[in-house]
Amino acid sequence: MDLIYFIAGLVILGFAGEATLRGAVGLAQRLNISPAMIGLTVVGLGTSLPELVVCVEAALDGKPDLAVGNIVGSNISNILLILGVGALIFPLACDPRSVRRDGVAMIIATLLCAGLGVMGYIPAWAGLGMLALLVAFLGWSYVRDRNNRNEATELHEREAEDLPDAPKSLGINIIYVVVGLVGLTGGAALLIDGATGIARGFGVPESIIGLTMIALGTSLPELFATVIAALRKHGDVAVGNVIGSNLFNILGTLGATAAIQPLSVASDIASIDIWVMLAATIVAFQLMWTDWKISRIEGAILLCAYIGYIGSLIVRGVITV
Repeated sequence: MDLIYFIAGLVILGFAGEATLRGAVGLAQRLNISPAMIGLTVVGLGTSLPELVVCVEAALDGKPDLAVGNIVGSNISNILLILGVGALIFPLACDPRSVRRDGVAMIIATLLCAGLGVMGYIPAWAGLGMLALLVAFLGWSYVRDRNNRNEATELHEREAEDLPDAPKSLGINIIYVVVGLVGLTGGAALLIDGATGIARGFGVPESIIGLTMIALGTSLPELFATVIAALRKHGDVAVGNVIGSNLFNILGTLGATAAIQPLSVASDIASIDIWVMLAATIVAFQLMWTDWKISRIEGAILLCAYIGYIGSLIVRGVITV
């Protein structure tokens, strides 16, 4: 039954996230928000919605290991798995200005997350600070893109083009958002109940479940978006999706979750997985910076690294049983 709950939660999260994203895009277009701003904000926020809802519900349910594990595991899978798969489909060209701006911001956010993880506790003030940093970054990016049209602006516009078609009616868009948010809440509850039941049944720590099953499940929107972009040979969009999602996951999802419910960080996550996330982020940034592309060979290396990481998590889970 726990596995059924888990799968049902994943399916509901997928459909609800898609509905919310369509409605949000439609509302943004009705408000005459520029395609560049939609690409900058809605893409990252939309694909990170499952992580956000799951993490908040897990934290409120007294399961901080699931919440933190989900964020760290999602960021690791975004880089090693999703960029790896995308590059295998088609080498991913990287936009230099976007990598310099958004990529550096991703590294800074990851360093901040690592620092808080070492403390073993993420207080509410730190969560509020991360949210403030996210708002400041988005505001700065918007002003810069508006006053100085460049390749980064065009990239965000292409990200908006790759979004699903939105309904034209204002009422339907509102319904999409409301129904989507309700579905996200219900799907997250089922996912968490199923995951914790599986953890109890096998005697595996909740942190391991968060790093693997939940992280993989909530990263599916990023995977689909990246595969579609790679098939369309929009490598810069695929890379931008991952950078934006990881940035939102830390500053937005982790920030909002900690602001609502301060989080303790499991010792194994603080001593191992956060550093894996940081190392993966730095390596990916270096690959993007070198020749401004991620080749198929580099994608294969990233994918092999992810398989090795998952293998190490399985070993850790077996040892703790």
